Amino acid sequence: MSNPDQIQRIMFDELDIRGVVSGLKQTCSDCFENHDYPPVIKQVLGEMLAAVSLLSSNLKFEGRLILQAQGQGNVRLLMAETNQNRDVRAIARLEGDVPDNASFVELLPQGQVVLTIEPENGHRYQGVVPLDGENLAKCLERYFISSEQLPTYVQLASDGEMAAGLMLQVLPAEGSGQEDWERISLLASTLKSVELLELDNETLLFRLFHEETCRLYEPDPVQFKCTCSRARSLASLKLVGKAELESLIEEEGQIDVHCQFCNSHYRFDLADVDALFSESGHTDDSGNVH
Repeated sequence: MSNPDQIQRIMFDELDIRGVVSGLKQTCSDCFENHDYPPVIKQVLGEMLAAVSLLSSNLKFEGRLILQAQGQGNVRLLMAETNQNRDVRAIARLEGDVPDNASFVELLPQGQVVLTIEPENGHRYQGVVPLDGENLAKCLERYFISSEQLPTYVQLASDGEMAAGLMLQVLPAEGSGQEDWERISLLASTLKSVELLELDNETLLFRLFHEETCRLYEPDPVQFKCTCSRARSLASLKLVGKAELESLIEEEGQIDVHCQFCNSHYRFDLADVDALFSESGHTDDSGNVH
């Protein structure tokens, strides 16, 4: 992979079609570093990380985009998320063993895919797509057709160590001919997963679309970055209530908060709780009381 940990937009100069290609290597490694996930879970989480990196190209505001897959089997939840800075993170929640060679849909019987968009300023939006024997890429294609009426092609690839993705879409409110879209999406469908993982973006683009007039934009970096902090963890405790927090500290000596994404641990005592509920005091990200 010659273009790891970045996304690049693709523009077809003579067609009303846009695209984006992503590659994740160090990002996957960083996401999985503190977790003992089975290989099959790393593989499907890699696809989800590639998916949110592709979808981040459509974020035009400050906020988060969250992709969740939920099922009724031993894999209870798979989740990947990104923000406008293309900081990504992912997590899996498992109960018991999982089959070594299970597909995405086999891991999540009676499952569904949920795409949530959370602007920092604005209304939260959520779309739900059922899992009915298809893979994640096909679920995303269905989401765009059903919710935004945008013909979309998605291909995702992951080997558990690195991941990559390709997404093509008809431009909103444009009049792309049906024949153009059928030709471009058919060309894209000839791409093999191993090619998506291993080819650099220039070679990939030439391999697929050398008869088209298209170009790559400058790349944007993608990285693993957890948004947890001591201050945010403390603020989340306010919902519990001061009396309950004080009771917990009396019993346990302290309150421990664990981030499941990056395995960071934050510990709080009575002074922290007093500062949390003080009208004049707060803690910053370093834990200092003001």
